[in-house]
Amino acid sequence: MAFVITSPCLGEKSGDCTDVCPVDAIHEGDDQYYIDPELCIDCGACEAVCPVAAIFSEDSVPEDEQGFIMKNRSFFHTSV
Repeated sequence: MAFVITSPCLGEKSGDCTDVCPVDAIHEGDDQYYIDPELCIDCGACEAVCPVAAIFSEDSVPEDEQGFIMKNRSFFHTSV
């Protein structure tokens, strides 16, 4: 189970999450940051420092943000 970055990150780009990720799983995209589900070790460090509360464990993503699970996976071209 990986963490997922959702809509509050759109345009935010503060990058605090990238500084604390111990495995460098977070990458910057054109509109937001994304977490590589193959590299994420589910430590939760990114979630704790996100200034806009945009990061959730995949099984805790709010219903209205579920599309970001696929958006995140598509960024890394991984299957669901």
